[in-house]
Amino acid sequence: MATIATAADAPLKDMDEWDDFLTGRYKAGKTEEEFRQYDEQATPGGAGIYRQNHKYQTFDYEKAKQKEYFGLNKGEKSIWEAAEFLNTLVDDSDPDTDLTQIEHLLQTSEAIRKDGHPRWFVLTGFIHDLGKVLCLWGEPQWGVVGDTFPVGCAYSDQIVFPEYFKANPDYNNPLYQTKYGIYEPNCGLDKVHMSFGHDGYIGEVMKNYLPEESLYMLRYHSFYAAHRHGAYRHLMSNHDVEMFEWVNKFNPYDLYSKGHTKPDLKQLKPYYDDLFAEFFPAKIAW
Repeated sequence: MATIATAADAPLKDMDEWDDFLTGRYKAGKTEEEFRQYDEQATPGGAGIYRQNHKYQTFDYEKAKQKEYFGLNKGEKSIWEAAEFLNTLVDDSDPDTDLTQIEHLLQTSEAIRKDGHPRWFVLTGFIHDLGKVLCLWGEPQWGVVGDTFPVGCAYSDQIVFPEYFKANPDYNNPLYQTKYGIYEPNCGLDKVHMSFGHDGYIGEVMKNYLPEESLYMLRYHSFYAAHRHGAYRHLMSNHDVEMFEWVNKFNPYDLYSKGHTKPDLKQLKPYYDDLFAEFFPAKIAW
């Protein structure tokens, strides 16, 4: 049986605090030792996310959440409506930022557009965090944000805070703690159950609308053990390895596009209206 925690388990004040934590942790040039120290000592809220995530993200939990959400039964919304819904995650009392979630998304997508990437890539930048609406449906932060990883097999020591997995019930399942676990060698990530979060959810929402390169970016942009450290290659197919080149292209925009200048939504909106209409119907299922 899956271990369940309550939605009140929220070590961080809001999602903006998480974005700051993530960017700092993966700051270019930091050594492994430095980012481990940053996580636990300088940002205990971020470490708290992983303590809970690693305790509760079991194989059974992932299957249950996939069944709950992958049917896309939360109603239909346009992309703008989903983004405006996500805006309610912003804490108005936060003194460190006055950017809305939409403005965060636009910073990412506009950085991608500035570098001349295809329109589907720009669109991916805008939508990649929309899966965080899970928090607004009662999901705890540890089940929405944070590094993702395969469940049903041994944990890589390249996952941040691997020692926290000792509290996970799957840690005591001998099958789940073998190299391949329930999987076959090089079976492909499409056959691997990933820990539940906003990545897998937004990938499911978008699976009928966007090219495969985009879907890899959406589903695996938080799979840092793989695209940062080369872990889990024994589960990946040759095709996965090729497609992860796109994940690696996306990652710097995800981490480092946050800036001080507010995007001008009024000026940019016609471009994005046209972009959304190119790929999506008026409303899609969530």
